[in-house]
Amino acid sequence: MPIRLEPDFPAKSVLEAEDIFAIDNSRAEQQDIRPLKLLILNLMPDKITTEIHLLRLISQSPLQIDVDFLKVASHQAKHTSKNHLDKFYLEFSQIKDTYYDGLIITGAPIEQMAFEQVDYWPELVEIMEWSQLAVSSVVHICWGAQAGLYHHFGIEKVPFEEKLFGIYKQDLQHDFRLFRGFDDRFWMPQSRYTGINEEQVDQKKLQVIAKDEENRSSILISEDEHDIFLLGHFEYATDTLEKEYLRDRERGLATAQPENYYEEGKIYNYWRAQAHLFYHNWLNDVYQVTPYRLEMIPQLQKARKLRST
Repeated sequence: MPIRLEPDFPAKSVLEAEDIFAIDNSRAEQQDIRPLKLLILNLMPDKITTEIHLLRLISQSPLQIDVDFLKVASHQAKHTSKNHLDKFYLEFSQIKDTYYDGLIITGAPIEQMAFEQVDYWPELVEIMEWSQLAVSSVVHICWGAQAGLYHHFGIEKVPFEEKLFGIYKQDLQHDFRLFRGFDDRFWMPQSRYTGINEEQVDQKKLQVIAKDEENRSSILISEDEHDIFLLGHFEYATDTLEKEYLRDRERGLATAQPENYYEEGKIYNYWRAQAHLFYHNWLNDVYQVTPYRLEMIPQLQKARKLRST
């Protein structure tokens, strides 16, 4: 089933060129099934690139999907035009009384700052709190995952000696339905200066789904299965790490070449299949779990939390 986008949404032409289907509102309204309602809180500076990355993955579902994009009102974006944001993005005040099947909270290149020093931290906390009863399932990515783990579970960041940058092998620790079809060992892109304090991970409140070869947690899920924390970037395109590397070098940063990425000068994508599989599984799971009437989500969440206590 194609993803539903506004006719002049910039990512639409890119996805169509890749033979990924997108339909307009008039055609979508002729379909009888209820579309999934997704919300993407896009915290990345280059918002259009992140839109393309995520839409490329979620559009592979056989379900019709309506996507809203959310921006934080307490931060002025510098790398995306105001016209784009005003036209295609909502603020929290506009959706706080709305229910969604799923929410994606992206990363942000600010992991070296204390959470409380981020200018939009209070607003992000408000959104994360709202999501606990207004959204059926939340995927947190990279810094968004660290922020969620800190706010919901008190897990602090820890700095790395050098940037974790490249693609790294991950080992599945548990058989969980969102990772059905995954290889026991798979690859995931990473681009961050910090990890999480593993000693603060409470196994009763969080399930560690995957770890890397250094025994660092890379995927965690809350006990009530509502929140998924991806510390890496399944959504990255093949050349994303190369672009980040070249950008860092232009800025004079001593960033090393991404690990396990170049092979005789050529880039091979080892994570594409797992990326599509994860988002396909997640959307299917959200479709199965969420009530047909979205306003019933708070009751679903309360029942989940009761079962997990």
